[in-house]
Amino acid sequence: MRGAAASPTSCAMRARPPIPLALPSLRLPRWVPGLLRRQPARFPGREARMRLAIALAAENVAHASGGPFGAAVFERASGRLVAVGVNRVEPAGQSHAHAEMLALALAQRALGGWNLAAPGLPALELVSSSEPCAMCFGAIPWSGVAALVCGARAADAEAVGFDEGPKPARWVAALEARGIAVARDVLRAEARAVLAAYAAAHRTIYVPAGRK
Repeated sequence: MRGAAASPTSCAMRARPPIPLALPSLRLPRWVPGLLRRQPARFPGREARMRLAIALAAENVAHASGGPFGAAVFERASGRLVAVGVNRVEPAGQSHAHAEMLALALAQRALGGWNLAAPGLPALELVSSSEPCAMCFGAIPWSGVAALVCGARAADAEAVGFDEGPKPARWVAALEARGIAVARDVLRAEARAVLAAYAAAHRTIYVPAGRK
């Protein structure tokens, strides 16, 4: 006697792909170590630190290894570099892989914990080639950094097509209310030029389908 025919529902369930249980490793591009070897041991001020963030963004564009954004975490007083990040959204296929998110995650790994304000650690500063989007803005208070330094403005990123999300109008005041110092427009023209170069090369402006 033949067995009962499989129902359409059971066939659909068998054909469904397995649910992932792990994320692939997020790695910075292969060119990053070479760039870092050419940098000084200490970065004495905001402009020096921003130049590194902008260089990371520019190299990411030049190597087609992600979006036009770079970030770095420094010891605020000494200028020692702790970690860097670049935008890896497109090559990683993960929307959270922004430069700030990677820089913060790698700083946490380097220092051995999620709290970058843990006892015994020096005050840390996140330097980003562009102001944070809504997602990165939300991550900054939870990271423990004491300061944020930005190059290009959100309006500059939006001018080339990026969607920065529903960030509070008084986002600077919101961070400062939590004890996080904020500096804006540091080498803004240089940071904005990287965004323009990315757009001029007709690279992907990753905005979810159906949104503008």
